[in-house]
Amino acid sequence: MTRYDATLEWPDGRTDAVAVDPRETVLDAALREGIRLPSDCRKGTCTTCVGRVIAVGGDAPDGRESAEPIDAAAAFDYRRQPEALTDGERADGYVLLCIAVPRADCRIAVGPTIRAEVGDSPWR
Repeated sequence: MTRYDATLEWPDGRTDAVAVDPRETVLDAALREGIRLPSDCRKGTCTTCVGRVIAVGGDAPDGRESAEPIDAAAAFDYRRQPEALTDGERADGYVLLCIAVPRADCRIAVGPTIRAEVGDSPWR
């Protein structure tokens, strides 16, 4: 079975790597590994679990975050429509980790600063 590597990058510089099964969400894989990610609804209607994809298929060439928006659609499918994100937020690389199923290895910025960038969900 193919697994995808998701590297979670926290605001303090810490990283956690999780292997995610193709039918598993990033949130479920993290919890399985004992990594606590913020979450609430687990249905894609709030933004508590939001992350921002900063690299797909490996690190950026110079090891830093790319200035170009990352196409999160290249890295994730969703179990259901991510209602809490606008099309613009999705285009900017934001992803709801409670319903996001990986399609590639990726690096994801996580934590309260990412949540603050997106703001409140209109569905809550």
